Amino acid sequence: MRRRREEPGWLHGKPPPRWARLAPPVALVALVLAQTATPGDIELGYFLAGLPPVAAFAYGAAGTAVFAGIVLLLLGVSSLGIGHAQGADLATVAVVALLSVVIAWVRRRRDAQLVSVRTVAEAAQLAVLPPVPEQVGPVRCAGLYRAAQRGTLVGGDLYDVRVGPYGVRALVGDVQGHGLAAVGTVAALLGAFREGVLDDPELAGVAARLDRRLLADTAGAAGSANSAGSAGSADPADAAVEHPELFATALLLEFPPGLDLVRIVSCGHPPALLLRASTVSEVAVEPGPPLGLGLAGADLAVVADVPLLPGDRLLAHTDGVTEARDAAGDFYPLATRIPALAKDPAELVEAVWQDLVAFTDGGPRDDVALLVLSLPDAAGVPR
Repeated sequence: MRRRREEPGWLHGKPPPRWARLAPPVALVALVLAQTATPGDIELGYFLAGLPPVAAFAYGAAGTAVFAGIVLLLLGVSSLGIGHAQGADLATVAVVALLSVVIAWVRRRRDAQLVSVRTVAEAAQLAVLPPVPEQVGPVRCAGLYRAAQRGTLVGGDLYDVRVGPYGVRALVGDVQGHGLAAVGTVAALLGAFREGVLDDPELAGVAARLDRRLLADTAGAAGSANSAGSAGSADPADAAVEHPELFATALLLEFPPGLDLVRIVSCGHPPALLLRASTVSEVAVEPGPPLGLGLAGADLAVVADVPLLPGDRLLAHTDGVTEARDAAGDFYPLATRIPALAKDPAELVEAVWQDLVAFTDGGPRDDVALLVLSLPDAAGVPR
C-alpha cells in the first residue's frame, strides 16, 4: 500500500543528489580555467570564495574543509595566477571558509537527527494504521491512503480489514478534522474495531462499540478541559471549546463465512460502490447517524445484506475522494470514471488516485482512503 507522496531522497537520509555534489568541483574548475584564459587585469578569483558555502550544503565538514583549503591556496598563493588576496581580504575569505565548515558539521548533525525522528514517527504511524494485506481470510484486499498533511502517513481517515470468528470485517472511516490532530481519534477507533471483530457477534454491535469509544473520549477530553480551566485563570467554558465533540463517519462491512454476500452498516458515511461487470452502482444502505453522537446503538443500526456475484468488487472510500474539486469547482465523479480505469483490483486504487490527482491538478486537500474488497471468485481464484 502506498501512502506517501514522493519527496526528495535526501530528506530520508539518502546522499544528496549527484548534481549537488558535482556543482562545487565543476564551478571550481570552471573559475580556474576562466581566470587562466582572461587578461591579468580582470580578477575572477574572488568568486572562488563562494564555493565553501555551496559545498556545505552537499558535503560534510571534512569535504567542505577540503574545498575551503583549495580556495585559500588558490587565492593566497599569487604565483599560481588565480588570485592575489592578501591581508584583510584573505582573512575574510578564511572566516567565510571556517563558517562553511561549521555549517556543514551542524547540517550533518541535524540531518542525522531528522532521519532518526522520521524513522520513529513513521514506525509509530504504521503501528496505528498498518498496510492492508493482499488477502485477509477469503477476502482479497487492495487499499490506498494519502494523508492531506505533507510528510505524514496517517491523517483523519482510517481503514482496516480483520478476520475473526464471525467472518472477515472491514472498516472505512473519516474522523472529525484531518492531519496529526486526528490521529488519536483514529487510533482509538481502530483499537475498538479490532476488539469488536473478535468479541461482537453482530455487525451492529461493532458500530455500537465504536460509538461508545468516541463518547468516552469526548467525556474524557471535556473533563480534562474543565479541570484545566478550574486550575488556571482561563474560563472553563473557553477551555471546553478547545475539546469539541468527537465524531466520525464509518462504513462497516462483514463477509460471513461460507456466504456469497456482504453485510454493511453505514454510520453517516458515503456509500460503497459495487463494481459488477462493466456497471458501477452505489450500494443501497440506509445511512445511520455518525459515530460519537450516542445514536449508533446496536438497536438503531440498520444492517443491509448485499448478495455478491462472481466477479463483484466493492469499493469503499472517504469523502476526500468525492468532494475533491477541479479548477472549475466540480466534484470528482468517482462512479462515472471508474469504468475507464484499471480492471485489476490491485491496480484500481492506484488508477483512481492518479486520475484524482489529474482531475484536481495536484491532488485533493483532504485525506483520501480507498479500499477494494472482493471474494476469491471475484479475482478468478477457485473457492
